Amino acid sequence: MDAPDEPQTPFGTVTAQTNKLQRQYQALLDQSTPYVLYRWIGTGIGLFIFFLRVFLAQGWYIVAYALGIYLLNLFLAFLQPKFDPSNDALDNDMEDGAIGALPTKQDEEFRPFIRRLPEFKFWHSATRAVAISFVCSWFEVFNVPVFWPVLVMYWFMLFILT
Repeated sequence: MDAPDEPQTPFGTVTAQTNKLQRQYQALLDQSTPYVLYRWIGTGIGLFIFFLRVFLAQGWYIVAYALGIYLLNLFLAFLQPKFDPSNDALDNDMEDGAIGALPTKQDEEFRPFIRRLPEFKFWHSATRAVAISFVCSWFEVFNVPVFWPVLVMYWFMLFILT
């Protein structure tokens, strides 16, 4: 026996179409999961096209700067462990009242390196950010006049300090 259909309202139709598109998008993402190299090549090509657009149009430096900061943030989250073992050891020592000691293989169990940001989420967020930045580069409202060498120097300072 089939479930009763929802009343055909404009909002019900929009919701049904939105759900259908979300399922198709998720299926496409699921199919792309094993193709790590091709996914990153596609993102790199998109990033190159965006930077070519910024270079040729001589504008939208603030959008490129924001993209650079966001990608740096994603990269740092990708490199960091989800659970910091030094904090766990420090917490255990403080609870025991012991003086800090070096870990030994007999006392510690093996913990695999688990990233704070998995590779797939890193790629997905980076690709979405590049696509959004590319779209923003076509609207004059995002073309804020700035002196771009200052932004480049500031980005490198953030990169070195973090």
